[in-house]
Amino acid sequence: MEENKNKTGHGLIFLIGFMGSGKTTLGRKLASRLGYMFMDLDHIFEAQEGMTIAEYFAKYGEDAFRQKESELLKGQPYPEHAIISTGGGLPCFFDNMDWMNAHGKTIYIKLTPKTLADRLENEKDQRPLLRERHGEALVQFITEKLEEREIFYGKANIIANGLSLTAERVEEMLRY
Repeated sequence: MEENKNKTGHGLIFLIGFMGSGKTTLGRKLASRLGYMFMDLDHIFEAQEGMTIAEYFAKYGEDAFRQKESELLKGQPYPEHAIISTGGGLPCFFDNMDWMNAHGKTIYIKLTPKTLADRLENEKDQRPLLRERHGEALVQFITEKLEEREIFYGKANIIANGLSLTAERVEEMLRY
C-alpha cells in the first residue's frame, strides 16, 4: 500500500459531481485498482440514520439533511487511504468543499445535463430532488442545478470529463 500512496501522493480522494455522474461506480473501481478502501457517504448516511436519503428528506427536509451530511463528512473516521464518494450536493453547502480540499484530493466528474438526465431517468424514485421531473423538465432542472453548483465543483483539484473516465485514467491524473 505504501507504493500506492507514493503513486498518488494523497491518502484521501474525494469524488464529487452531480447525482448520476458515476462517483460510486468509479470509486469502487479506483479503490480496487489502488488498494484503497472505498467509502460511499450516502450509504454510510443511510446506515447510520436507518432510512434512505429520500425518507430522511421527506421526514426532516433538505436543510436538516445538509447539516447531517456535513457532520458525517467531517466526523467520519477515515482510514489512511480511501476513495470517498460524496453526495451530489455535499460540496455546495457550508465549507464542505474547502474541507475536502484541505484533507485530501478532490476529483469532479463532469458530465453534460443531457447525459446526466439520461442516466437518472430511471432512478428518480431514489432521488428526492428529481421525483416529479421528466424529459426536458429534467434536463432543465439539471442544467440550472449545475449552474448553481459549478462554483463549488470548479474548486476541485482535478476536473475530469465523465464520459471518458476510467479508473486507469484517474490513476494517471493523480500522478501529476
